[in-house]
Amino acid sequence: MNPLDEAFSLDDDHRLAARIATAAGEALNAIRASAVLAGKPLGAVGDAAANELIVRMLAQVRPDDGFLSEESAPDARRLKCDRVWIIDPLDGTREYGESIEGRDDWAVHVALTVGGKPDACAVALPALGRTFATGTPAKLLAAPQGQLKILVSRTRVPELAQKVAERLSAELVPMGSAGAKAMAVVRGEAHAYLHAGGQYEWDSCAPVGVALAAAFTRAALMEAHAFITARMPECLICSFVVARSPDRCWPPLRPRSELFLLKDLTCLH
Repeated sequence: MNPLDEAFSLDDDHRLAARIATAAGEALNAIRASAVLAGKPLGAVGDAAANELIVRMLAQVRPDDGFLSEESAPDARRLKCDRVWIIDPLDGTREYGESIEGRDDWAVHVALTVGGKPDACAVALPALGRTFATGTPAKLLAAPQGQLKILVSRTRVPELAQKVAERLSAELVPMGSAGAKAMAVVRGEAHAYLHAGGQYEWDSCAPVGVALAAAFTRAALMEAHAFITARMPECLICSFVVARSPDRCWPPLRPRSELFLLKDLTCLH
């Protein structure tokens, strides 16, 4: 069964998000493996191909839903829709293009928002052959022992992250793709992912939705809709042990789960 035929059989939005993200990831892997292109040209071709596949699948199976993608012209119709799909067909285009180096820190983001909140979300890490989704929330793994590891952008390490690292005697670890960084925390490979300086919806909607599903019951969601704005002022996805440790000077939040997301970090300035 091809991805489009299978999508027609999926009435469940969570399964659909996961299938679309996985299918786009498989297409990206195939393009990358062809070894015809590399660098920026490879990234451009991959972005366009993954976006075309996702757009086609959603147009066929969810034609009445709104749609927003980094690689498509904005459709104002979505502003009147309660259900809006927010897509980044290739998050980490630079890392994807570094095929010779074999980088795996790139992702596909597929998220359905309902009423402005993340609902059915999936983050595929195609180079690792894994898809994390809200329909089958990931089991949170313990963060590594030893020095705190905070994931940050490879190209734009925010000043705030440096201040946090100094305060907590933490190591800043550069990594591509917001989705890859967020899922690294969920997988227990780092203690936190910190971003400052603004993000678009497609950068964070799917990673936030998947992280919330892995960590929270619905009753414990911390205003998830606040993250789905035109640009995000701050984003932190952090392991529970770091958030609650009194000697690590995090803001006085009291999350009830193993992961929490924080928007306002001004107290650390």
